[in-house]
Amino acid sequence: MAKATLATIAERLEGFEETIVFKLIDRAQYKTNPPAYQPAMSGFEHAGAKSLFELRLRRQESMDAQFGRFCVPEERAFSGHLPRPRRIVKLPDTGLRCSDINAINLTRELMRAYRELLPRICVEGIDGHFGSSVEHDVYALQAISRRVHYGALYVAECKYGDDPAAYRKLIKAKDTAGMLALLTRKDVEDAIVARVRDKVVYAQAKANKRTRIVLDPEAVVWFYRDYIIPLTKKGEVDYLLDRNP
Repeated sequence: MAKATLATIAERLEGFEETIVFKLIDRAQYKTNPPAYQPAMSGFEHAGAKSLFELRLRRQESMDAQFGRFCVPEERAFSGHLPRPRRIVKLPDTGLRCSDINAINLTRELMRAYRELLPRICVEGIDGHFGSSVEHDVYALQAISRRVHYGALYVAECKYGDDPAAYRKLIKAKDTAGMLALLTRKDVEDAIVARVRDKVVYAQAKANKRTRIVLDPEAVVWFYRDYIIPLTKKGEVDYLLDRNP
């Protein structure tokens, strides 16, 4: 497998943007629907205190786990104690040199951020479409998580390879602030945010405003700027701290 370059990784990350934008547009078609997230309100018998959202996420991830989804380095489950894969998954050498790939896990932070995003993209209230709401939540969360963890792993490894001496020094000193400064490229981050805004606008340019809820571009910009980009960099630092010499 050819070694990935920062340019090819950036192209892959850019490709994830459309997926995230369209998943969020889908979720925005339904109201916030608070009962879907309330404990013991799932409507399922013997579900205990779990919410409909929790049940939908776990069942999706249980199926995904059996198909081997979480054998892929950048895929992360939000649920614990999932079934083992029922198919043999063979992956090429990823080029990653981390002691424990699964230790780079931002799912808790992403879940909190996503729940904070919902009131910004959805009309407040109840429309009764609880099942559709949580279905689109799951797909959006998985797309967001894949983007963040892919960036955390592969960008960190690629940047390390570009300047190993500088990173080794920072890793040895456990200088997380120094690593974060070395990893950060403000011009690139600004370009990502601007591109995401344009994609949200373009994706909805011909939407029928009488039948479709239009997603606020600034809500997605806020989410990228304040959560997706910073959490990706946090994952990069976590990766470097756990990287094999």
